[in-house]
Amino acid sequence: MTLSPSAHVDTFTRDSLPPEADWPTLEFTLPELRYPDRLNAAAELIDRSTAQFGAERPALLLPDGSAWSYGELQARANQFARLLTDRLGVVPGNRVLLRLPNSPLAVACWLGTLKAGAVIVTTMTAWKHRELDNVLTRVMPTVAVVDAGTLAEVADTFAAHLPADGIWVSGGDDDPLGAALDAQPTEFTAVATAADDVALLGATSGTTGAPKITMHFHRDILANADTFARHILHLGPDDVSASTAPLAFTFGLGGLVVFPLRTGGAAVIAEHGGPVQLAELIDTLGITVFYTAPTGYRALLAAGHAGALGRLRLAVSAGQHLPRSTFDEVEAASGVRLIDGIGSTEMLHVFVSASGADIRPGRTGRAIPGFRAAVFDDEGRQLGPGEPGLLGVIGPTGCRYLNDDRQRKYVSNGWNITGDTYVMDEEGYFAYLGRADSLIVTAGYNVGAPEVENALAAHPAVAECAVVGRPDPHKGTIVNAFVVPMPGQTPGPELTRALLDHARAELALYKCPRRIDYIDALPTNASGKVQHFVLRERAAAEAEAEAAAAHSTPTGAGVRESRG
Repeated sequence: MTLSPSAHVDTFTRDSLPPEADWPTLEFTLPELRYPDRLNAAAELIDRSTAQFGAERPALLLPDGSAWSYGELQARANQFARLLTDRLGVVPGNRVLLRLPNSPLAVACWLGTLKAGAVIVTTMTAWKHRELDNVLTRVMPTVAVVDAGTLAEVADTFAAHLPADGIWVSGGDDDPLGAALDAQPTEFTAVATAADDVALLGATSGTTGAPKITMHFHRDILANADTFARHILHLGPDDVSASTAPLAFTFGLGGLVVFPLRTGGAAVIAEHGGPVQLAELIDTLGITVFYTAPTGYRALLAAGHAGALGRLRLAVSAGQHLPRSTFDEVEAASGVRLIDGIGSTEMLHVFVSASGADIRPGRTGRAIPGFRAAVFDDEGRQLGPGEPGLLGVIGPTGCRYLNDDRQRKYVSNGWNITGDTYVMDEEGYFAYLGRADSLIVTAGYNVGAPEVENALAAHPAVAECAVVGRPDPHKGTIVNAFVVPMPGQTPGPELTRALLDHARAELALYKCPRRIDYIDALPTNASGKVQHFVLRERAAAEAEAEAAAAHSTPTGAGVRESRG
């Protein structure tokens, strides 16, 4: 594929794209997906939308009832672009790392980075030293913007990769970033980037020790709005969106930034935006579109918010498989039919879904307009209806890993192979069967089992360990560690506490085991490889037995110990 002439002075990202032979097939089958060669996604999202919908129109709503208008958001984004270019010397193609909680300022920094022609690196505020160090080493940012409340535990990590004047702290008593922005002009002309210049690096924390860095173009950011948001959600200027996902997740980025700004709507931005907290704002802020994982909807029903759910126009479920039972419970309690969807960081957002009368409970949906989907066997042969296999997708977006040989695993014969096992029916609807790899999806978060295993194995009390997903009635799946203790170590609460403290120091909290089982030896095959499927089967059988006995047996605490 021939790329447009780049606007990047720093050519790091274009130089780091996969070889052309390893690219996925890209298709632009809808008129709205045929973008001009020069395209700046932020200019489209904030400059064009401000001109089209009005500078006074609310863009970002806060839980306290205050709001940022389109004009205010545009001005703050321009000030950040000015700070980057005029004061910090950032040039197009430099990377700017954002470690910020959900906030209007985070949205402004995201937009300002793109307007300056720089490349955004998104990270989670929950990540610890090892997770951040992996990403910083790979992407080599010029500037990092860090929330003051989370800086202390990772200050040394940033200092090892960036000079002091490249680390900008947001918030706190002094709020250095806020003071610097106040001094900048509020006008800025967006850099005329190429539509296929890299705009966003979506960093994972590394499921096998090394992070995967997904690379997304300016046109990719708009393509998800022009497909899923336009053709499935039918978003418009009257919609107010709320999402429990952080902006560092592409699910949250789409629902809270890209989709509303593209369609002239507003979004609720809350630093502590759990499903219950956001549901309590449905009436006061006029929320019409809600995004959360299936576990979030179950939490809302348990908290008595079925009535509030019933006043939504749309409720979107993604980030985790939607069980039929959850769909039925939500519909029975509120009248809302959940819009299921599957997406991936590699593809940026949802590519299989259905809404309205097209919903088929128990099935994720069909390939959305602009995308194709099919099922393949392990040899890459396309399968027909009723035959389970690996889901493959082709559309206007596709997997591009930064300098990573794993590109050839995700992309096969032009298809993006997501790692999900599906079966397609005669109508073209896809039903989810499970993950085909070691990824655990828990409460909407992706957790790589090898990463958790590596962290636990580093503890001196652990001889061996393996990690699998365990069915859970509240979170869908939890992280279940099976540990073989070192000789002389006694399994029990004291050892469990030590292992959990160690895990929490190494990993983001959502990755830490919710349950630890102690066993004498890990199951292995003839070549010595751990048979994770045996542990998954054991965990699933135990979970089923516990669920069956729940009516007569009190529910146990989050972490359990057993010897088997």
